[in-house]
Amino acid sequence: MSQPPEDPTREPTAGPTREPTAEQVAAELTAVVGRLMRRLRTASPESRLTPSQRSVLARLDVEGPATTAALARVEYVRPQSMRLTLAALEEQGLVERAPDPGDGRQSVVSVTDTGRTVLAGVRAAKRDWLSGAIAGELDAAERRTVAEAAALLARLVES
Repeated sequence: MSQPPEDPTREPTAGPTREPTAEQVAAELTAVVGRLMRRLRTASPESRLTPSQRSVLARLDVEGPATTAALARVEYVRPQSMRLTLAALEEQGLVERAPDPGDGRQSVVSVTDTGRTVLAGVRAAKRDWLSGAIAGELDAAERRTVAEAAALLARLVES
């Protein structure tokens, strides 16, 4: 029995040929990226850094020294919370304080050599887990697809 021809003006209601909406892609991407981030956080459990501590340490490494207030603003936390995070990092010898050259009443926090070493270890553990998962789970065509998707995601982030 033959099928009647499809009406090109009619939207499909279900099935693999239906184009996903921006909202559907956003929801799926949010869920997958969230799971990926959680998995990456578990890739280096020996670092004993909380997610907040890792974030602050990485920010200081990339952006350079900053005041407690400036870090609190960019990390979207209260200054009191940032002081606790910085105190924990300082206690581990991962950051150090120095007088702010622009305002002697304040201090700036920067990453120590030990902090850079710990951060490099955390980054390497994440990269090693992810590259191993990619090598073990994806064939060459899938790796190319993921590389293309990464380029598209970078474009979205930079928009």
